[in-house]
Amino acid sequence: MRKEQELERMMDLYQNLIFSICLQKTGDYFIAEDVTQETFLAAYRALDRFDGTYEKAWLCRIALNKCIDWARKISRQKETGSEEEEDKADSYSLEGEVMSREAVDEIRKRCEQLKSPYREVALAYFLEERTPKEIAQMQQKNLHTVQTQIDRARKMLRKYYRKEDGVCSQ
Repeated sequence: MRKEQELERMMDLYQNLIFSICLQKTGDYFIAEDVTQETFLAAYRALDRFDGTYEKAWLCRIALNKCIDWARKISRQKETGSEEEEDKADSYSLEGEVMSREAVDEIRKRCEQLKSPYREVALAYFLEERTPKEIAQMQQKNLHTVQTQIDRARKMLRKYYRKEDGVCSQ
C-alpha cells in the first residue's frame, strides 16, 4: 500500500479520536484542528519507520506529543510576551474553552440522535473515549460487532456534518 493510501486509511479510522484528544488537551476547536493535521503529517513522515503494531496507540502518542509541543509553545510565548499579549492569550484560552464545550455538546447531541445501537456505541467511543474492546465488554457484544457499529456511527455522523457544511457526498 502506498504511503498516501495508508495515511488516508488511518485518517478515516482515527481522525475523530485524534481530534477529540487534541480538543481535550488544547481546549480550542481550531487549535485542535491544526494539531490534528500536524499529528497526521508527523505520522506520514514516520510511516517508513513504523512497524505497524499498535497503530491506534502510536497515533495517540504522536497526538499527545504534538499537544505537549503546543502547550510549551504557548508557555514560552507567555514568558516572553507583554502583558497585553498575556491578556490576549487568556481571552483566547477562555474563548477556546467555551468553543470546546460547544463542540463536545454538539457531538453529544448528534450522537444522541443516532438510532440504537449506534447511539450507545458512538457516545461510549467518541465522548467517553472507550476502546472498542471496553465497549464490547460493557455491552456484552462481540468485538467485531462493536467495531462495525463504531464504523457505521462514524459514517452517519460524517454524512450529517457534510450535509451541514453543504458538501455533497456521493
